[in-house]
Amino acid sequence: MDLKLKDKRALVTGASRGLGFAAARGLALEGCCLAINSRNEDKLNLAARALAQETGVEVIPLPGDVSDPEAPARLVAQAVEALGGLDILITNSGGPPSGKFETFGDETWYQAVNLNFMSHLRLIRAALPFLRQSPAASVLTITSYAVKQPIPNLVLSNSVRAATVGLTKTLAIELGPDGIRFNSILPGWTETERVYELMSYRASSNGTSVEQEIRKQSAESPLGRMASPEEFANAAVFLVSPAASYITGVMLTVEGGMYKGTL
Repeated sequence: MDLKLKDKRALVTGASRGLGFAAARGLALEGCCLAINSRNEDKLNLAARALAQETGVEVIPLPGDVSDPEAPARLVAQAVEALGGLDILITNSGGPPSGKFETFGDETWYQAVNLNFMSHLRLIRAALPFLRQSPAASVLTITSYAVKQPIPNLVLSNSVRAATVGLTKTLAIELGPDGIRFNSILPGWTETERVYELMSYRASSNGTSVEQEIRKQSAESPLGRMASPEEFANAAVFLVSPAASYITGVMLTVEGGMYKGTL
């Protein structure tokens, strides 16, 4: 299938590693013109060089912390200037700390809201004028299947990411008449650096090893394993592509059957 992504212009945030990097790589392999973002400039530059060398696509690195209220508008403006416009926006950010409800005070909650909700909101708001000019505008928010099935010790993520899903669905309805599609992927356990960090937290709390915690978590999937980043990216790239032109307002779980609900 031709996804019709060649020469489309995309900005992917949180893309120096993990799911963001995988999505950016998938877009680059399809011939997208690409700008990527991360708060760690050194890792971002390494990621941009790796993508460019593998795919032959020019990749623009845009360092910045998306939880900084001033950063999203600047990043979008820089991407538009470098790419000559914007067709695709994938909003992604790191996760908040692990822990139970009584572990956290107000300040940590505010930080989680800023990182995992307001960053999406600000990026989308800044991108709208440019997306309205695109004949194939698409926004994808990366959240978590935890918004449907809360994950133990992740109360911050379980709570705050649900707001992003609500925003995504609302914008699909409000901005559909403008020709802009909005979808979200709710990934499950995927073999990324972030997941290994969470498994390390569990191992420390339970007196086990990281390997034991990974095996335990993988057993909850009917497929008996975690996803690879490429499996997540395949879904992400399709959803933002013109090949998915009649798909909007979808909250797609990519979690290997770990989510046990029917809706």
